[in-house]
Parts: sequence; C-alpha cells; structure tokens
Amino acid sequence: MHKNPNALLIERFYASFARLDGAAMSACYHPECTFSDPVFVLLKGAQVGAMWRMLCSRAHDLRLECSDIEAGNDSGRAHWEARYTFSQTKLPVHNVIEAGFTFRDGLILRHVDRFDLWRWAGQALGVKGKLFGRLPVVQNKIRAQAMRGLEKFIADEVKK
Repeated sequence: MHKNPNALLIERFYASFARLDGAAMSACYHPECTFSDPVFVLLKGAQVGAMWRMLCSRAHDLRLECSDIEAGNDSGRAHWEARYTFSQTKLPVHNVIEAGFTFRDGLILRHVDRFDLWRWAGQALGVKGKLFGRLPVVQNKIRAQAMRGLEKFIADEVKK
C-alpha cells in the first residue's frame, strides 16, 4: 500500500529536522504558509522557514523522535518529541508536541504545534519557569524574547 504524499512530506520534514537541515525543512512549506505554537503565536510565509533555520542552527544536541504520522489529501498530524539543551540556560528539555497540518500544492500550508508551555518553561528556565511559567506575563516575555531572536536571525541572514 502506498503512503499518502502528504504523509511522506511530514516524514521528510521531521527527517530534515533530525539532521538539523533547516533549509530542507523550509522547502516543505508553501509560500503562503502559517505556523503557530505556544511560543511563536503566528508566523507567516518566510518567517516560518527562518524560525526552523534558526532553531536548527542553535540545536547542537537535538534528539528527535516522530511517530503517529497520519495524513490525507487536505490535513495531517504527527506526534513528536524533542530532547535538547536549552542554549540560554544549558538546562535539558524534553518537549512533547502534537502537530497538525493542512496542505496545498504538495506543501505544508498551515502547521500548528501544541505543547505545554508551562512544562517547557519549567525545564528550560529552571526554578523560575516552574514557579512562574503559568503566568501570562512570563509566557508573553518568553514569546517576545523568541520573536526578537527570530527578527535578529532574519536580519543577520539578509546581511549574508
């Protein structure tokens, strides 16, 4: 039995991530794509690929596991887990993510990752994240810092 081409696309996407190949990940997205997760609330178009290139450039010890890939002609899903050292604090993180996708023209049009931001903050930020990671002000600070990092990464890519 042949796999749906969109299931193969999801497999290719996560295989590229496991190799830290942000350019190959970017190539899986439609030009009009959107991405959202608890940190990057809404990225559009070129921002999406830039985010993955940035994350790959910073992930020196990433271990990625992907499972439960399902896809039809219009939508799909996957479960994935990432284990890595958070670069800013040098603390270990094990993030458990449920991903949802929609497709257009053989590419990812919409990608939504769902995970527990408080759980992530507790691992990545340590005691402060465990104690205060549920507070909207802390979560918004995490989001703002991530967007500043992405904007700087994009600006630096343009300079190259």
